[in-house]
Amino acid sequence: MKTIAVSSFKGGTAKTSIALNIGATLAKEHQKKVLLIDFDAQANLTAGLGFDPDEHESMASVLQKKRPLEEIILPTCLPNLDIVPADTWLERVETTGTLASDRYSHERMKEYIANLNYDFVIIDTPPSLCWLTESALIAANYSLVCATPEFYSIKGLQRLSYFMHYIAKRHPLELLGVTLSFWNQRGKSNDAFLEVIDTTFPEKVLNTKIRRDISVSEASARGKPLILSAPKSRASEDYVMLTKELLSRMSSGFTNE
Repeated sequence: MKTIAVSSFKGGTAKTSIALNIGATLAKEHQKKVLLIDFDAQANLTAGLGFDPDEHESMASVLQKKRPLEEIILPTCLPNLDIVPADTWLERVETTGTLASDRYSHERMKEYIANLNYDFVIIDTPPSLCWLTESALIAANYSLVCATPEFYSIKGLQRLSYFMHYIAKRHPLELLGVTLSFWNQRGKSNDAFLEVIDTTFPEKVLNTKIRRDISVSEASARGKPLILSAPKSRASEDYVMLTKELLSRMSSGFTNE
């Protein structure tokens, strides 16, 4: 089983859309059994698959040892794709109950997902360097960094790099790459942004860029992955190519499986 934590330092990088659509592409195009874990209290991944966060329990209940993980996993509209939903309790889960007094609380996530029967587990993290993000990165074999070609998105990458390097010293973690969304092939500052990213994460910028496409937000509103709602859209094509690139990277010498 391969576990991927999808991360960014700020919001607005299409992080959740990337997690959702990579998972859906793995399930539909590659016949992989995939579990998405919404680990962001905003619960956009949960809503993006048509679930009401207020009606379901989240990973918070599992981390507090109130419910077994298997009981909160939900099937989605796509065969082979399941989800652990999020709720607002996640935002304060580390300060309540048994987690508050556990100095190793950030390692619980890794323990709970270790024996799951999936090909891939994809964790959507909050857009910040918090306890939830640290727990997800510790649980993961791989990380995928999301950014956009704009100043504030790129500026935060160095802090995220330090954070990931700190975790990788204690837990095996391989950076799959940096993926760019809202890409405009004719953007005047593209080269400058790519140079800054390459300085922070050398040779990690992925070849596939996700182009701006209204179909992405329309799919979220319908509660479906893009590969179902608009499979011939340009963003859907980009996600298919991105998934192939990630699979290629994971099979070409990475050892943290």
